[in-house]
Amino acid sequence: MTKFGLARPVCRVEDSRLLVGSGRYTDDVQPAGAAVGVVLRSPHAAARIRAIDTVVAKAIPSMLAIYTAADLASDGIGGLPCLVPMTNRDGSTGADPGHPVLAEGAVRHVGDPVAFIVARTAKTARDAAEAIAVEYEVLPAVTDLARATDSGQPEVWTGAARNICFDWEVGDKERVAKLFAEAAHVTRLTVVNNRIIVSSMEARAAVARYDAGTGRFTLTTNTPGVWLLKEQLANAVFHLPEDRFQVITPDVGGGFGMKLFLYSEHVLVCYAACKLGRPVKWTLERSEAFLSDTQRRDNVTEGELALGAVGRFLALRTRNLANMGAYLSNFAPFIPTMAGTKVLAGVYGFQAIYANVIGLFTNTVPVDAYRGAGRPESNYLVERLIDAAARELGMDRAELRRRNMVASAAMPFNSAMGQLYDSGDFSRVLDTALERIDWAGFPGPRAEAARRGRKRGIGLAYYLEATDGGTTERAEIRFAEDGFVDLYVGTQSTGQGHETAYVQLTVDRLGVPGERGRVHQGDSDAIPIGGGTGGARSPYSEGQAILLTAASVIDKGRQAASETLEAAVADITFGDGRFSIVGTDRGIDILELAARQRARIGAGQPATLLDAAEVAKIEQHTYPNGRHMAEVEIDPDTGVVDVVRYLVCDDFGKVVNPLIVRGQVQGGVAQGIGQAVLERTAYDPDSGQLLSGSFMDYGLTACGRSAEYRSRAD
Repeated sequence: MTKFGLARPVCRVEDSRLLVGSGRYTDDVQPAGAAVGVVLRSPHAAARIRAIDTVVAKAIPSMLAIYTAADLASDGIGGLPCLVPMTNRDGSTGADPGHPVLAEGAVRHVGDPVAFIVARTAKTARDAAEAIAVEYEVLPAVTDLARATDSGQPEVWTGAARNICFDWEVGDKERVAKLFAEAAHVTRLTVVNNRIIVSSMEARAAVARYDAGTGRFTLTTNTPGVWLLKEQLANAVFHLPEDRFQVITPDVGGGFGMKLFLYSEHVLVCYAACKLGRPVKWTLERSEAFLSDTQRRDNVTEGELALGAVGRFLALRTRNLANMGAYLSNFAPFIPTMAGTKVLAGVYGFQAIYANVIGLFTNTVPVDAYRGAGRPESNYLVERLIDAAARELGMDRAELRRRNMVASAAMPFNSAMGQLYDSGDFSRVLDTALERIDWAGFPGPRAEAARRGRKRGIGLAYYLEATDGGTTERAEIRFAEDGFVDLYVGTQSTGQGHETAYVQLTVDRLGVPGERGRVHQGDSDAIPIGGGTGGARSPYSEGQAILLTAASVIDKGRQAASETLEAAVADITFGDGRFSIVGTDRGIDILELAARQRARIGAGQPATLLDAAEVAKIEQHTYPNGRHMAEVEIDPDTGVVDVVRYLVCDDFGKVVNPLIVRGQVQGGVAQGIGQAVLERTAYDPDSGQLLSGSFMDYGLTACGRSAEYRSRAD
């Protein structure tokens, strides 16, 4: 118990299994007689499909089937839904032209799926894909977000004039205008948040089986939310009852949001398995991932900061052009609007904020949530504006921030974006970071670098996260016959260390040995409901469900102990994994009690089992925050950037496992540096071709130096 206690740096229990190759990923699933699926994708960014000739391809030996949009339409298969439609500023509904599983009459980005080929072997399926003759009428494409609304630009969709998907707003526009009119100083800045290719270590994959006897589909795929896929497949795509679908997720090798959504391939393997009466498996190749995984960021944002006479922040006004890509992915409109704007106030005491977000269609891969999902973009804009204001006013960047931070004494505090911050000591975090990096002493290293012919700079940024996700979460605790405590959760680990953290929470409340904890996840049959993983929700939402369920276990345990120890329930206490009779040395350990009660039922005797399941209401979200600081040297002759120091000071509240937290922060730092200095998704402005379509041209993050890290736990 001591080893697995709360807030202890326990090594991840899942790692030993994964590191020795005992993990089980989607591509490891090999049903007997499974066929192999391959997707034929468009080589053009915009084109009409004049004809698809499959005669030669179908004649190849070992071929099983080729499906096009016409086949899906004849069987009534629906498209991929956008789950969060937007309302425009004028009250009208934003454009949602639909997202077909296979291209219907036209393709709208390079990589758009055109046909699904199923064969007995992968080689046959690939050969058949090459043998399909598609007649395209190539059309002009638009890929430049900044020019997508210009007159004369091609329109991706009829009905979305000037490529505008939605024109959304939030905040008090009139009050913001009044504060700007009264401001002593206004700072203006336009920032670009470059598009990112996610590049998870494990590629997307899917395996489907169909039971003709029961009419049930079983989809195995690497997603952080099996219930989200189940609901969409049933309701939006196949138009069948939800109980006709089981979705299973084994181990997942990274995702950062990208694997959460319903993709064409999920539908196609299910459809083909039903039509062919045999399992169908599809695994994405890395080159395809660049053309079909949802991408992220891709914003051009204008920001204005109004300040009073003494550098006090009055108001913030933003206008954000947000690229949706060619189609609306599940949550794409939600990310730059409701998700991203709620942190625009950051840790600062703005009086009012107004934000206008314009979603645009382009002939590019659809975008959706990626690590932080809109919040990093907003934090980046605000922190860049503050730096610019400090330069214009001749003030120290840190002092300008400190002057405008919400004081800890003001907590709980309602931000200008309507978010209720329950706690926070932002100035303390700032000052701790400044001290650790020796902000005041920076001129020394800068001068030393200059003597070596290098340019050295120091940067700082404060971030605020606002977690999100479903309003409920479920946990179930069962005491198994083999002496283990089985924990069934509604979230899904994609590498974050959930198994370890959830066992620690269970150990903390129930006092069971940590090595006896066992976590189950990712099976929509075994776990009836769940919110999945997304919006940084897992620890606090699933954690609440675990604590609520553990409390029910203890309540049942008191009743069971009274039955076993022959004492009144009121006289039973619980602590350190043991139920005891008050004032005596008589008691029984929780695992022994659970085993005895199960044995009594097996013998036909009445007994209270300790197993419990509870659904927690998630009524409040959390606001982790912190300060990142970097010292960077640039070689003026070559432009080579060297991050010589990087310091992070975070306030995460109560930390379940400091070791896991450290790893999460370091991984985030590496990804952030990658976006800042290495990663850039580039499309050819004329052809719409993805120029950074492989690791030969896309500089994926590599982080060689360890970050200096300080964590504060309240």
